Amino acid sequence: MSAYEILRIALRYTFAFGKGHLSTFLSSLSTLGLILAITLLITVLSVMNGFDKEMRERILSLVPHISVQGYDGVPDWRSQAERMAEHPDVRSVRPFVAFDALFLRGGDIETTRGLGLDASPAAAREGLLSALSPAALARFRDQADGLVLGAGVAERLGATVGDRLTLIVPSLDGGGAASAARFESVVLSAVLETGTELDQSTAVLHLARAAELAGLDGGVSGLQVGIRDIFDVARVGWELVQNLPPGYYSRNWMQSHGNLYAAIQLSRDLVSILLFSIIAVAAFNVVSSLVLVVFDKQGDIAILRTLGASAGNIAWVFVLQGALIGLVGVALGCLCGVLLSLAVPELVAGLESLLDYRFLSTDVYPVSFLPVDVLPGDVLLVGGVAFAMCVLAAIYPALRAAKLAPALILHQEAS
Repeated sequence: MSAYEILRIALRYTFAFGKGHLSTFLSSLSTLGLILAITLLITVLSVMNGFDKEMRERILSLVPHISVQGYDGVPDWRSQAERMAEHPDVRSVRPFVAFDALFLRGGDIETTRGLGLDASPAAAREGLLSALSPAALARFRDQADGLVLGAGVAERLGATVGDRLTLIVPSLDGGGAASAARFESVVLSAVLETGTELDQSTAVLHLARAAELAGLDGGVSGLQVGIRDIFDVARVGWELVQNLPPGYYSRNWMQSHGNLYAAIQLSRDLVSILLFSIIAVAAFNVVSSLVLVVFDKQGDIAILRTLGASAGNIAWVFVLQGALIGLVGVALGCLCGVLLSLAVPELVAGLESLLDYRFLSTDVYPVSFLPVDVLPGDVLLVGGVAFAMCVLAAIYPALRAAKLAPALILHQEAS
């Protein structure tokens, strides 16, 4: 038999050509199972990739990669910032002031961790202030008593842009004992809405105003450092502290958000293993389907053998049938998976609007929307593994078909 004839028979057994209704039905079931498994795997992987991307590109672009702080603050922060900026892996250095804050508006009260940040154009290109619109940033910059609140904090206070709030900052005396708190009136210049967990805890004042409230007398609490490789923070942080005088320590994003990032990676790996097992089940379905096709077509196989087809030719018919099932299933599954992945954010948003209920809230989740990132590498990997499984699954039925004795089969059918 020629290769063309083998392929034509495999196509006849796989698709609705001719009278092979049972073989076509079984092939269709196998293909459908493969399509569903691949679609589900690509969609879930795209969602997990989306969380990973939002973590790296959204959240980690707003929080400092490394925070270098002094036990008594950093009084000479400009000289220390210049020293840190000389490190080859450091991209930016920005001063900050951290303090405990309590906000009052009417009968509403909220506690949060306040931050004092430099609002100059150069410093505002990175960090929290980079998430503000140009108009909101300019309004905050022009108001000496301006305040930026996260959307969640502002919502709980019922505050809108232009409202005046009372800020209470506890203070400590020289011995570390609590002393009289400071009361300040601030105006809400902008609401920070990043769609991340930062919206639930952000309160930003001007650097000088925050330093005064924190009693640092022109100093700062520490320096926020942005580096080129965000996964190299441990080494860079240690080297920065070693180049500073005693009394400094560093913290990095892995200590504050590392558990969340690790949980996302672990969830992605576990879900991948689970869904690849679903593809394996779909491939096992190919084995059972082709075995039934072999029994259904044993009369045809016997006739082909008597006409001169070799055992190898018969085996190739069923290997090609498994390959065709895999090819069609992979092509349609990958296409459906990519389309469903791209449609998932809109579908979830529409369902939230219909039900008037938010599935993702930054009170619990790191972002308030369902992110998706379709990676071509994942699509190729899933498709390649699924196709290989289908071809391997076809080997056993092919060998079984090749071992059929044509004389015995024809004798049984004649009797």
